[in-house]
Amino acid sequence: MDAPADDLDLIGRRTAQRASVVRALIDRGGFVGARALHDELRIQGARVGLNTVYRTLAALVDAGRADVVRDRGGERLFRHRPFPGHRHYLLCRVCGLSMPVDSEAVEAWAGRVADASGFAEVEHTVELSGLCPQCRAS
Repeated sequence: MDAPADDLDLIGRRTAQRASVVRALIDRGGFVGARALHDELRIQGARVGLNTVYRTLAALVDAGRADVVRDRGGERLFRHRPFPGHRHYLLCRVCGLSMPVDSEAVEAWAGRVADASGFAEVEHTVELSGLCPQCRAS
């Protein structure tokens, strides 16, 4: 199955390799590192270089079509964002389960800080991690 055309239109030149990366990220569902995604693509027989994976993921983030968080080791993990809009996630440090969280208070606070400082185009990153109920029970 092909990657959504609108995702490819947003990230520059359309290539079969970029389409493979986007489709693999969508199919993955949750957060995944670039190297793990590259490994999955290779196992599936796709001929995509690791640099192409990194560049495509970065372009998706820049276009607002992927979310990114960092794991405990500092690796960037990516997840496809089907609709534009900033989201925050709670990420399990053990199994990697992620769930979107209501972040209205964070967004309002960031807006107030931007207004009070006179800054424009303010961006922020909020990372929440912990143990999901299943991992906590183990």
